[in-house]
Amino acid sequence: MKIILTQDVVNLGEEGDVRVVKNGYARNYLLPTGAAVIYNKTNAAIFASRAAAIEKRKEAKRAEAASLKEKLDALTLTLKVTAGESGKLFGSVTSQMVQDELKKAGFEIERKKIEVATHSIKMTGTYSVLIHLYENESSHVKLIVASEAELKAKEKAEAEAKAKAEAEAKATAEAAEAEAAAETETEAEVEVVEEETTAEEN
Repeated sequence: MKIILTQDVVNLGEEGDVRVVKNGYARNYLLPTGAAVIYNKTNAAIFASRAAAIEKRKEAKRAEAASLKEKLDALTLTLKVTAGESGKLFGSVTSQMVQDELKKAGFEIERKKIEVATHSIKMTGTYSVLIHLYENESSHVKLIVASEAELKAKEKAEAEAKAKAEAEAKATAEAAEAEAAAETETEAEVEVVEEETTAEEN
């Protein structure tokens, strides 16, 4: 079936594009969701009259995609998972999990635009996730898949080290205060002795 897209559809085309798709795909998804209309003279004329406005929107999307790519390329996501001692995952990393982490980082990305090679992520480690942005623009986000148990142990060790450092700093500060107080007391005693000596001489 020949259709005209009314919006961008991942892996198919952009708003205003004319495509030939399977009848089932058009009837079950594209037409009911309003993502496309049937290609005919009337619809073709409507979209031809909107060509300038559509191109303007495309330019804005291209600029937005370029800006987003720059931010995503510099991003590192850490995903906590359940894993065995060897680092082997008990479950699998899904695009939904990556989408949730992206949302936490302040990025609203459609799940269908996130490509996770689930079959290749079987162990904890560092991976690259492909994010489709606009047209041929895409980004590779660094994904660290970490064991919950390892992260907890690391956090505990860091907390203990921080507490130890704070305790040492407090002890040092208290020792310095005590030393300063002792010096002040000694100076006061010296002053008293000097006053007594002066009084005796008079």
